[in-house]
Amino acid sequence: MSHKTNRRSVLKGLGAAGATGVAVGLAGCADDGGDADAMVGVLQPATGDLGDLGSPIQDAGALPGIQLEDEDVPYEIDIRREDTETEPEVGIERAQALVDAGYPSITGAASSGVTIAVAQDVLFPEEVVGISPASTSPAITDMDGRYLLRTCPTDALQGVAAAELAYEDRGLETASTFYLNNDYGQGLNDAFVENFEGLGGAVQEQSAFEAEQPSYDSQLEVVLADDPDLLYVVGYPDSGEQIFRDFYENFDGDDTVVMVADGMQSNSLPGDVDNPMSNVIGTAPAAAGPGRDTFDQLYDAEFGRDPGVFTAQAYDATAVHLLAQFRADELAGPAVSDQVREVANPGGEVVTPSTLADGLDLAADGEEIQYQGASSAIVFDDNGDLDAGVFDVFEFDMDGFTVTGQFEL
Repeated sequence: MSHKTNRRSVLKGLGAAGATGVAVGLAGCADDGGDADAMVGVLQPATGDLGDLGSPIQDAGALPGIQLEDEDVPYEIDIRREDTETEPEVGIERAQALVDAGYPSITGAASSGVTIAVAQDVLFPEEVVGISPASTSPAITDMDGRYLLRTCPTDALQGVAAAELAYEDRGLETASTFYLNNDYGQGLNDAFVENFEGLGGAVQEQSAFEAEQPSYDSQLEVVLADDPDLLYVVGYPDSGEQIFRDFYENFDGDDTVVMVADGMQSNSLPGDVDNPMSNVIGTAPAAAGPGRDTFDQLYDAEFGRDPGVFTAQAYDATAVHLLAQFRADELAGPAVSDQVREVANPGGEVVTPSTLADGLDLAADGEEIQYQGASSAIVFDDNGDLDAGVFDVFEFDMDGFTVTGQFEL
């Protein structure tokens, strides 16, 4: 399953020999593993309800390997992508394929429901380290922080930001909620409701919806029946397109303030809905780390577009995996897990996206380092959560979304 090679002496030997011709391999299909100096699986949804957001996240998760290849590092790094299709069963299958091929680290998944299922069925029993860049459900906090961590803040924090934005900043005193019936939707709904009511707001209706239905008219009628000041919608773009089409066509959509969360931060959504959605505001984890500018430049140069939501977090997850693997004595999950906080949390020489190649050398030599990333400084607590969070506030027009402010918690 995992490699048991004593890696530190091998990697130091490579550096001493001045090897410069070792290629970075970006694997796209199954292989036997075993020969790479580092191996990271990128388990993200390229298709399914989260495909619109997941493909750019998948690209960002592979970007550190591409960057290091371009910089001609003297190591072989194997990055392998797998598509969860936004389905827990598929995620489990693809994660197991990565484990069977020898990958001790996985960047993923995106959907909280998929991540929870993968952790329970694969990561924990196989002792493989997973770092999710996009799974924000508060339920993950109570799982095993040794083998499941996050570079995105928990929705326990996003619920605070959303409630404060609605009640304190916008003066909205009543709300109804409409949320996707999965771990992400339920968790963020509950966090918003608790904090909104705690500030003094009144929640009128709460209704869960199923993904990708042909119509949401009947449920929208229920949540809008008492004319709430705010409709809080938690879901993904594929479902959001139909929800907002129904909302604008069959209700007084332009007269009701709507708030969405990170799952619907999509530039294509207004065009798909055929409405500027100017009455919609949203919150999403921000990319506010010291390496943000470097990441943005790398992402645009490689993929020809601006990075989106959770892309910086995906880059950081893979970067942490790589540094932890290079500092570990063997390419195996338990050894890598021991090093994740050693390479991320405060203490030692600072490594950023611009100095990632140098960071690999320092890690391979067993030096004390702290990775400060594109999304944040990346400080993990005992549960594998970040110890703080910064959230963007965004608004829509026909060209997509624009960030108009930030909350720091």
